[in-house]
Amino acid sequence: MHNYLDFEKPVAELEGKIEELRHLTDSDEVNIAEEVGKLQGKADKLLRQTYAKLTAWQKTQVARHPDRPHMLDYIRGLIDEFTPLAGDRLFAEDAAMVGGLGRFRGTSVVVIGHEKGVDTEGRVRHNFGMARPEGYRKAQRLMDLANRFKLPVVTLVDTPGAYPGVDAEARGQAEAIARSIEVCLGLRVPLVSVVIGEGGSGGAIALAAANTVMMLEHSIYSVISPEGCASILWRDGEQAKEAAEALHLTSGDLLELGVIDGIISEPVGGAHRDCQATVEAVGDAIAKALADLTPLDGGRLKALRREKFLEVGKKGLG
Repeated sequence: MHNYLDFEKPVAELEGKIEELRHLTDSDEVNIAEEVGKLQGKADKLLRQTYAKLTAWQKTQVARHPDRPHMLDYIRGLIDEFTPLAGDRLFAEDAAMVGGLGRFRGTSVVVIGHEKGVDTEGRVRHNFGMARPEGYRKAQRLMDLANRFKLPVVTLVDTPGAYPGVDAEARGQAEAIARSIEVCLGLRVPLVSVVIGEGGSGGAIALAAANTVMMLEHSIYSVISPEGCASILWRDGEQAKEAAEALHLTSGDLLELGVIDGIISEPVGGAHRDCQATVEAVGDAIAKALADLTPLDGGRLKALRREKFLEVGKKGLG
């Protein structure tokens, strides 16, 4: 059973009818396969048409879909022999930031990313993917480890933003994020980042100052959430739809602006409709990026990363 978004109601109605007919077939042995086939064709066509013209706000809803594959799904699907590493060696473990060592298609890598949690208990435990300073300091520790042992780094971004609580600010949230960006930019190993859901604010770029930055087709990447932007500009969070358009937060917008390097296509109807296919597509994109970067020496990787972000800044000023 799908969790349908508001704009998917026409599709939901058609798929609901299809389910009813299938139950009739099972119970009454009535041969209505032809009718089911026609309705399925209509539903598929409607789904394709709907997802071909999503607004920025609708893409935001898809990026936040609860059934979308999460960080731990990618680890299960792509990383063999994953060994999680915990703690920042300074204060505490942060469950919003998951990281460790493993093998990606035969290559040893360090994997780091945000985990939102899939149910109420998990979301609370993982703090909805909003890391505190110790989460970013753990990420720094793991990136330093990768640098020392010459292991590629793969980061998976999925966060509304860094945790804005008083305790996080008291422990140096801004410094922790800035330091993470600095560590990313200083790495002498390949760094590949994929925005798999939400890429929110500094909490996202702390992991995404990478050689290659990619986004899933219906993910979002922005300096602030649409709701946060609306509350600042219009003092009204209800203006989030307008804010989403103004922020240019979709993958298409960001590729055009030169902020990202590529878009990974999602199954029709979004990543949540076929999680396994999405995980495989992300794996293929990461493999290609690493194949391009691995032959380069450390100094060249570091220089290319620096030039890439300086170029983004020049475009912004232009």
